[in-house]
Amino acid sequence: MRAVRIEEFGGPEVLVPVEVADPVAGPGEVLVRIEAAGVNRADVLTRTGRYHRAGRPPLIPGLEAAGTVVAVGEGVSGVAAGQRVMAMGPVNEPGFYAELAAVPVAQVTVLPDGVGMTEAAALPVAWLTAWLCLRRVARVAVGETVVVHAAASGVGSAAVQIAVDAGARVIALTSSAAKAAWASELGAQDTIDTSEHPGEAVVEEVLRLTAGQGADVVLDTVGGAVFAQSLRQVGYAGRVVTLANVALEPSTVNTLDFYPKNVTIHGFQLTNRLEHGYAPGDDLNEIARRVAEGTFRVPVEATFPLAEASRAHQRLERRSNRGKVVLTMD
Repeated sequence: MRAVRIEEFGGPEVLVPVEVADPVAGPGEVLVRIEAAGVNRADVLTRTGRYHRAGRPPLIPGLEAAGTVVAVGEGVSGVAAGQRVMAMGPVNEPGFYAELAAVPVAQVTVLPDGVGMTEAAALPVAWLTAWLCLRRVARVAVGETVVVHAAASGVGSAAVQIAVDAGARVIALTSSAAKAAWASELGAQDTIDTSEHPGEAVVEEVLRLTAGQGADVVLDTVGGAVFAQSLRQVGYAGRVVTLANVALEPSTVNTLDFYPKNVTIHGFQLTNRLEHGYAPGDDLNEIARRVAEGTFRVPVEATFPLAEASRAHQRLERRSNRGKVVLTMD
């Protein structure tokens, strides 16, 4: 089968198209013919050698995909050959930048009618992360105010819609006026262009928009220095959920920014949650159902053929994307 493999850590050029042996569905596994694979920030960090959970080259990256089941292994039930599915997998095993993948059945979800393969390939990582962070961890409630950092990213654009659907007011933080306008189209009631409000100014703007009270929930998808800002943006008894450090820099935190407010800080990592027994099926079914019904819109900004995975990574690294970048197997 065709695949794209990281031959050594480095820039986008280390993503090399290769021919490798077809995988086989083992016991408890499903063999999926992949039609689309999501591209995530973790893939970029894996490629550069800066993702702490990644293995060593050569390795096939890719955490999420959608396709059609072509075979099932011994002991598999609930999934059959010919069904359309989305799938996710651990970061340290052969991934989804390939035409075929053998996936544990617990990490495969049958797709409802009305959800396309490109949309489905964007759901298992970014959308599931945003859903779990807001609905399961922070437990966003009607009438609360939610700050979403990097609101035009894959996770951010999902989080805006999920928070609005939960009945919350959303303050979307973006890096440009164009992205801020786009976040408004997704349902954000307020937006802040961080290029116009850098550093502490963005904290002041959040406080202004909340009449000095701060937000109930802050979803921090950036990390680094932004995490310290998140602690100052949240209000009394608020919740900060932090899920990444794409800034790749330390976070210097003043405890005075959170303990006097009785703030709760939640750390979140999807792959770790999976490894500790979380079964994603029910949540992914719920997300996919809402996509099929039209409640959620899955923005896919760009698609690239599998062989052009390096261009997909370049697009993501420019941070100009609004929504997801996806590879297709045509």
